[in-house]
Amino acid sequence: MHTIFFQKNDSLVRAFEVPQGVTAFVGGGGKTTLMLRLAKELSGAGERVIVTTTTHIFPPDGMDTLTNAREADVRAALAKENAVCLGTPSKQGKLAAPDLPVAVLADLADYVLVEADGARKLPLKAPAEHEPVIPEETKLVIAVAGLDGVGRVMEETVFRPELYAALTGGDTHAAVSEGDVARVLSHPDGQRKRVTGGMRYCVLLNKADDARRQSAALKIAELLRQTGRVERTVIAALGKTARETIS
Repeated sequence: MHTIFFQKNDSLVRAFEVPQGVTAFVGGGGKTTLMLRLAKELSGAGERVIVTTTTHIFPPDGMDTLTNAREADVRAALAKENAVCLGTPSKQGKLAAPDLPVAVLADLADYVLVEADGARKLPLKAPAEHEPVIPEETKLVIAVAGLDGVGRVMEETVFRPELYAALTGGDTHAAVSEGDVARVLSHPDGQRKRVTGGMRYCVLLNKADDARRQSAALKIAELLRQTGRVERTVIAALGKTARETIS
């Protein structure tokens, strides 16, 4: 397993070796930020990119959003702009999954980036029975965890804390440890849930914006390395500068 400290001007596409086709994002603590950063980088390189969801997302700022789109609509939009967002109108101004199947989207664009999980803006989460919703066409799954959740009380920083505690063997009233985060990220009923044998699985440890969080990230990365279940772990402070890349 590789551990990569991501710097502000590095390439996220290279850090994760994002393949053409479908990439899905699960977990908490920065999924949307990562997805949109990848979309910007890919579209800026001339690639055709579709951003979408199998759950719910807000329409991204600065990107054309198509609702209830047909194939011809998507082709026309991608002929004008390299990146578009697809979905169907939902509650509270959010978008739900688009009408077009993900397999069709993969034929229309070079890259399809799918937010496949929800965490209600909390740094950490454990999936419920119906989560995550990973398309079968997915080639890469990136699980995201916010390092600002480490050291905080589980019931205050985790979405579905009872399920998280069941996976870690911990207590919802106790602080989340580095071991807890690593266990849920590598557990087949945690963030690896519904990741099949044909899918690559990588981790982003986000918000590594001070020495304490970077130290926690290295501990988590080492625990993940010991499991042998993660291809690579990227440590980053998306929007901020982290330390230099290592391997």
